[in-house]
Amino acid sequence: MIEQFLVTGVFAFILTFVRIGSAVMIMPGLGDSFVPGRIRLHLALALTLALFPLLMPLMPVPIPVTGKLIVLITMEFIVGVFFGTIARIFMTALDTAGMIISLQSGLANAQLFNPSLAAQGSLMGAFLSVTGVVVLFTTNLHHLLIIGALESYQLFPIGEIPDTGSMADLMARTISASFSIGLKIAAPFVVITLLIYVGMGVLARLMPQVQVFLLAMPVQILISLATLALVLSAILAFWLASFRDGMVFFLSGGG
Repeated sequence: MIEQFLVTGVFAFILTFVRIGSAVMIMPGLGDSFVPGRIRLHLALALTLALFPLLMPLMPVPIPVTGKLIVLITMEFIVGVFFGTIARIFMTALDTAGMIISLQSGLANAQLFNPSLAAQGSLMGAFLSVTGVVVLFTTNLHHLLIIGALESYQLFPIGEIPDTGSMADLMARTISASFSIGLKIAAPFVVITLLIYVGMGVLARLMPQVQVFLLAMPVQILISLATLALVLSAILAFWLASFRDGMVFFLSGGG
């Protein structure tokens, strides 16, 4: 009896670790590039140790043979990566908004390393991405990611082949929603920049001797920074609500 329990427990632990671990390595906050790989591994092991007793009734019985076991582990890995990628895409809405804001404020040439994406990005994008991670943990929304990893077993039961068509459709809709959120966040800066350009155009027509474009850039940057200071709290509140709603929509089965 003890031997059977140990074999079943180890099997459940391995399958749970494959899905949870692959999700943790990608999901925002817990799986960002500035989090050391060893810390991510320890988090994945800790979550697996806490969750696998709850998931043991969902494990296939008896334990599959080698060929089926490899296929089962591969499907668990795919589901974990898919869940982590969905959460990561919602996070990139802030980077998209930051890139648009940088373009509109004249700071697009100021490129620096974005630790959340582990790549070069805009100044505003890096600022909003790092701030978004801080707010994510401050508001305890990272608990939603952990709950989502557990709820994914209801969406994608163990042993069933995922519907790749539905997964691709959900991925496309998530990317579209993420871009829409980023554009909505940057909308005030688009409007203000348009007004600045219209005003500079009128000034250039009224006073041709004034070098309008030499004056436009400092004014544009100053007004954009002032606007950011005024709307930053609203930007983060809107993104948090969108992130929460998007993850809840995903966990409800996309219905």
